[in-house]
Amino acid sequence: MAEWQDELTEAIEIAEAGGAVTLDWFGTRPDVERKADRSPVTVADRECERVMRAMIRERFPDDGILGEEAGEAGGSSGRRWILDPIDGTRSFIHGVPLYGVMVGLEVGGETVVGVLHFPALEETVAAGRGLGCSFDGEPCRVSDTPALEDALVVTSGDAAAISRRAGPGDPGLAARVEALRRVADRAGTFRTWGDCYGYALVATGRAEAMLDPVLNLWDAAAARPVIEEAGGVFTDWAGKPSHESGHVIATNVALTDAIRSTAKVTA
Repeated sequence: MAEWQDELTEAIEIAEAGGAVTLDWFGTRPDVERKADRSPVTVADRECERVMRAMIRERFPDDGILGEEAGEAGGSSGRRWILDPIDGTRSFIHGVPLYGVMVGLEVGGETVVGVLHFPALEETVAAGRGLGCSFDGEPCRVSDTPALEDALVVTSGDAAAISRRAGPGDPGLAARVEALRRVADRAGTFRTWGDCYGYALVATGRAEAMLDPVLNLWDAAAARPVIEEAGGVFTDWAGKPSHESGHVIATNVALTDAIRSTAKVTA
């Protein structure tokens, strides 16, 4: 059995269990609170993460956990589970089924397992290092579309909305948003379905690229092995393979140069 198979199997079960919790509130327009950064959170986010953290603590008691809602709990193993209980909370609140539950495992600074589970769609995209990527249990690959003009490119929000988040803490964000506009102008089709569903679309060959000018660690950790094990390329905006930079471009191989040259920004 390949390394990480056991952890991948467990991660899928953990994501599915958390996802089942979210369905209790999906379509009900749950009460919304605002966090310090003004992003929305609901009882479903918190309860989903609580369930997943409990399962990890039971099955991997020595591992650390980082979750969007409950923060970080250290471990002694050198391994860390990274959780986003509802990626796409805005979609979830409005009853849009494109939100996902994300579970990643990081070892030595590298992400070795990633699961993107979509409870309302009953879809799961999952990957482990050396194990490939699967879509509902069947192997999946990125597309081979070579021309940006023929590509479907997705992101997590329109440029105007992303621009409003630019601030002194990230002076490069405005330049990345402008670069996103350049990619959108050249793309055959450009959509803002985004969040983790965008990465699932790329990994399964249904879209060619996903661009996030700004995101958090828990938004990226599970997506990286999914894209890379599906044969794609996952980098930050500068072209560095990383899930920690706060911005991501994920593409099929054929479009790597075209999209990164179009989206190139100068520091």
